[in-house]
Amino acid sequence: MTWDDLGYLLSKNKYNENSVIAEIYTKDHGKVSGIIFGGTSKKIKNYLQIGNNIHVNFNSKSENRIGSFKIEIKEVLSPYYFDNQYKLSCIFSAMHLVKILTAEAQINKPVYDLIEDFYILLKKENWIKDYIFWELNLCKILGYDLQIENLVDKKVVNNQTIYVSKSSKTKKIIPNFLIDKNHENVKLEILLDGLNLVGDYLDKSVFKPNNLRQPTSRVNFINTLK
Repeated sequence: MTWDDLGYLLSKNKYNENSVIAEIYTKDHGKVSGIIFGGTSKKIKNYLQIGNNIHVNFNSKSENRIGSFKIEIKEVLSPYYFDNQYKLSCIFSAMHLVKILTAEAQINKPVYDLIEDFYILLKKENWIKDYIFWELNLCKILGYDLQIENLVDKKVVNNQTIYVSKSSKTKKIIPNFLIDKNHENVKLEILLDGLNLVGDYLDKSVFKPNNLRQPTSRVNFINTLK
């Protein structure tokens, strides 16, 4: 079985002295794992930055055996953020979420398109807020629509609208931007509340039911913002 495609590098792990095993989210074949022979060489190693967009040629002798990739760089993306620890951590978080939440070899073009959208939002002024909604959109595409607006009660306190979680024993205040979605300038501490809240919902609705743990990369991203 041989095919060519475009994809984003989700992960890489050393296989032997000269090769790595990579997971790539491809446009027409979904998430695929394979060996990149010579992946530790200086030339190829420079391409293998998590999140980079690459041309891939995949070859496998059978569906039951791991195949191999030949790759060429299509677009360098992650290295542009090597001097920005916040956005670089966000890239690792986003790619790791795609890696653990998607199934092997299941085509899902909207996920590929969402990864493309991710690099657009990184260029925006309010990129952290947009990333939170990016996570929610990823979950929705994969069948985990959290529908936060249906989990809150709306209240008016001192002429200000607040949203309070319905089911929590200790009632949580839900950041307004997650419900109203029209707030432009949101303070960092409120954004952190939003990230933590979405993380709680992910734990409860996605990770734990699937015997998964919240990715360390996501925790690290949140910690870089504090």
